[in-house]
Amino acid sequence: MANTPQARKRIRRNERRAEINGNRMSRIRTYVKQVETAIESGDKDAAKTALSNAQPELARGVARGVMHKNTASRKLSRLTKRVAALG
Repeated sequence: MANTPQARKRIRRNERRAEINGNRMSRIRTYVKQVETAIESGDKDAAKTALSNAQPELARGVARGVMHKNTASRKLSRLTKRVAALG
């Protein structure tokens, strides 16, 4: 267990950050899921709209440090390819 004041503070801080980062990842997953749902329904316009909404969320996740930039880039690329294939 933490013995020093700094270590105790670090534990408190880590708990708060974990909650905030969890909420951010959940929000990103929700936006990605909306794109996937639109793709599965076959509605290209809805899929494009959902993709344009998901793109800044992924970028924000990278900027906030909850997601690696290559992970976000890969997810966005794969979703974009799937939306384009709906044609």
